[in-house]
Amino acid sequence: MDMGKNVLPFWPIDEFWNERMKDPQFVAALQEMEPEFQAAREVLRLRLAQGLTQKELAERIGTKQASISRLERASYKPNLGFLQRVAAALNARVEIRFVSREQPR
Repeated sequence: MDMGKNVLPFWPIDEFWNERMKDPQFVAALQEMEPEFQAAREVLRLRLAQGLTQKELAERIGTKQASISRLERASYKPNLGFLQRVAAALNARVEIRFVSREQPR
């Protein structure tokens, strides 16, 4: 079957990721977004551990399911108040730390 010229070639994700990590601008952007990624991972982990859907969590804090989805995708920077409401609904608390940039991750 001729796939034609409109089909993108398959590029394994690990090769793609390794190539992107060679780009200093990409790495800097990734590091800048790490707090959003951390929040997303923790909210998702806690929500799933409690057997909640995004909609159920949203109802607990009086927001829409789309807000929880955006938070879990790390597609925006949530404010501290929103994170505190989410944490309370998950029977958790928000903890903020400042870490020296010189310390290894």
